Amino acid sequence: MDALKKEDGESLSIVEENIKTLKAMMPDAFTEDGIDFDVLRQFLGDEIADGEEKYGLNWHGKKKVRKIALTPSTGALRPAPQDSNEWNTSKNLFIEGDNLEVLKLLQRSYAGRITTIYIDPPYNTGNELIYPDQYQETLDTYLRYTGQKDSEGLKITSNVEAGGRYHTNWMKMMYPRLKLAKSLLADDGVICVSISDIELANLRAMLEEIFGSENFVNIISVLAKVSAGASGGGEDKRLKKNIEYVVIFAKNLSEFNTLAHLYKNTPLMDVISDMRDAGESWKYTSILLDADKRVHLGTVGDGDGNPIEVYKRAGVRRTTINKVCREEGLSEEEAYTKYLPKIFSDTNAQTSIRTRVIDFVGNLDDNEMLEVEYVPRSGKDKGKKVTHSYISNTVRRVIWLSDVAEVEDGKVQKLERLGTYWDHFDYNNVGKEGGVPFPEGKKPISLIQQCLDLRNQTSGLILDFFAGSGSTAHATMAQNIKDGGDRRYILVQLPEPISEKKEYDAVRKFAEDAGLDSTASALARERIRRAAAELKKGYPDSDIDFGFKVFRLDSSNIRAWNPDASDLEQTLLDHAEHLVEGRSEQDLLYELLLKRGVDLTVPIEEKEIAGKTVYSIGYGVLFACLDETIDRAEIEALGQGITDWHKKLEPAADTQVVFRDSAFADDIAKTNMTAILEQNGIAHVRSL
Repeated sequence: MDALKKEDGESLSIVEENIKTLKAMMPDAFTEDGIDFDVLRQFLGDEIADGEEKYGLNWHGKKKVRKIALTPSTGALRPAPQDSNEWNTSKNLFIEGDNLEVLKLLQRSYAGRITTIYIDPPYNTGNELIYPDQYQETLDTYLRYTGQKDSEGLKITSNVEAGGRYHTNWMKMMYPRLKLAKSLLADDGVICVSISDIELANLRAMLEEIFGSENFVNIISVLAKVSAGASGGGEDKRLKKNIEYVVIFAKNLSEFNTLAHLYKNTPLMDVISDMRDAGESWKYTSILLDADKRVHLGTVGDGDGNPIEVYKRAGVRRTTINKVCREEGLSEEEAYTKYLPKIFSDTNAQTSIRTRVIDFVGNLDDNEMLEVEYVPRSGKDKGKKVTHSYISNTVRRVIWLSDVAEVEDGKVQKLERLGTYWDHFDYNNVGKEGGVPFPEGKKPISLIQQCLDLRNQTSGLILDFFAGSGSTAHATMAQNIKDGGDRRYILVQLPEPISEKKEYDAVRKFAEDAGLDSTASALARERIRRAAAELKKGYPDSDIDFGFKVFRLDSSNIRAWNPDASDLEQTLLDHAEHLVEGRSEQDLLYELLLKRGVDLTVPIEEKEIAGKTVYSIGYGVLFACLDETIDRAEIEALGQGITDWHKKLEPAADTQVVFRDSAFADDIAKTNMTAILEQNGIAHVRSL
C-alpha cells in the first residue's frame, strides 16, 4: 500500500490544469515524451499560421508577464480573527496582500464561482504607486515589501511618463491579474473596470485578448465631476476632464443575461417639460377610473397554437389628467402621483396578437375593454405569462404609465432605458461615504451598485482585487438591502502605506485617532465597519451579512526543502518536521481549505477523538488531525472515530483526511492508518 501522499506549499498550477483540459480534448496529441505539436497543429487546422504576423497587442516583457500569471504561488492566507468583524458567522472576505499572489491562491476554491468583478485599478497618472520593483514576480518580493523579510534593495516606484516604458509598466502590472481574474469568473459572470482615458485603449485591448472580442459588452462614459471642478491640467491646450469610463466584458456573452432590466430614474415632470419644449406630444394623459369584473370570452391560438386567453370588461369609466386637475384642484404633478397606477396611453400597435384578438372579438363599444393573457415566445418577457389590455372601438393597445414609472420619495420617476452615458451619481459627497476620508479615487457606491445590477440576480459572489477604501463592500451591503439580496464579497487590498502627500494629512490623522495602522488596508476595514454600523442603524431588522473575515498573505505553512549539498544528512534530519515553526493549527487548516478547493467561509467543527483534536471542515468534505504525535496504539481508535463521524455527516464530495507527516513513528504506522480509513470508504488520505 502507498504511503500517505504529501501536500506541498504551492497553489493550483494553472499550466497543469490547462494541459489536463487539452489532453482530455485531444489525447492523440500526447505521447510519453509530452505534447506532439505536429499532431496538435493538425487538429487545429488552418487556424494556426506558423511564422505569420498576427493582429494583437504586444509590448516588451509580455511573454514574461504571461508566464508570471501561470506560475503557482507558494504563499498562504493566514486567518486574522482579531481584525475581523463577526468572524464566526460572516461569509465575506477581506484579504490583505498582493492581489497577484492572492488571485493565484483563490483559483482552486473559487474558479468559475465569481459572478461579478468590479475593480478600480491605478489610472497610471504618473503620481500613484504602481508597484514596488518586481513585486509582481514573486511572493518573496512582496514579503520584503511588507517588512516580513529584509527589504534591502527594494524600491517603491512611481510610473513617471519620462521613464520610457510608461504604458508598458502599467500593462505588465495589469495583464497577469486580468488573466487570473478571468478563470475565477462564472460562465454567466461579468467584469467591470473603472479607468480614465490614459489607459482606456490599452485596457480594452488587453480585455479583448483575454476575454475575446466577442464577449465585449460596453464602454460606459461616467460623468465623474462637474466641469468647473474637473481636473487634468493644461487647460490652455486641452479641455477639462469630467468623464471617466467603465469597461465591461462578459465571461461568456451567450450565458450572460440581457440588460433589459436596467433603467435610469428621471423626474417625470422634467421628462414632460423637456418634451413640450421640444414640441413633442406627451401621450400618457388618460386615466382608467373603473370597470366591471372581467368575463372570459374564449381562447385564441397564437402562431404556434399556444393559447391566448381573451377577457372583456364592461362599465369602463375614464377621464384625463387635465380634467382631474380642474375638478380636484390638483397640480399636474399631484395628479400623476395620485393616479399613477391608472394612467395610460393607447396606441394602434400592429402586432400579430392584436390582429388575432380583433379577428376573434371584432370592434368594442366605448365603455368596453379587453384583457388577454399569454406567454410570449421572444422578447424581454419570453417564457413569462403577461397581461395586455385593449380599449376603444378600434381595439387600441393600452400602455400603462406604471410599467415605465414609479414613485420614489413621493415623486413620480420615469424609468428610461439605461444607456452608455451614466450621469446620475453624486461625486460631490463621495468623500463622506463610509465615514472615512479618502481624497483621491474614491468611487460613489451608487456607481458600483449599478455595476452589480448588470447581472439580473440578487445573489452572487463579488470580487474586487483593487479594494482601495472598501467601496465595493459598502456597495454590496447597500445593494443587498435595496433588493433583499444575499450577495457576498471578496476584497483584496495591498497594505501600502497611506500617502505622505499633503492632501492625505486628514487621512493619516484619522488613522492615528482611530488607532489604525497607517495603511490603505486598515483604512478600508474601518470604512467597512462604519458603513455596516450605519446601515444596521437604518435597517435594524435586516438579516444582511454585515461582517467580514480577514486573511493575510504570507508564505506557506509547509516548509520547502532546501538541501545543503555539503551536509545532506543533516538537512534531511532538519526537515523531519515539514511545517513552519510558529504557525497555528488554524493557519494550517485554512491553507488546507485552499488546497482542497473549499470555500474559506465554510464551517469548521472540532472534536476530541482518542485524545486527539480532529477538525471537520465543510460538513465533512475535509478532516484534519494536526496533533504532533500519533502512537501506534491510538491509530485504530482515531481512524475508527474519524470514519464514524464521516458516516454521520455523509458529505456530498469525496472526503480527504490530513495528518502531520511527522506525527507517525514510521511508514508502517502511516500505512495502518490509511488502511483503516480506506476500508471505511475514505480513499484520500494526505500528510503535511
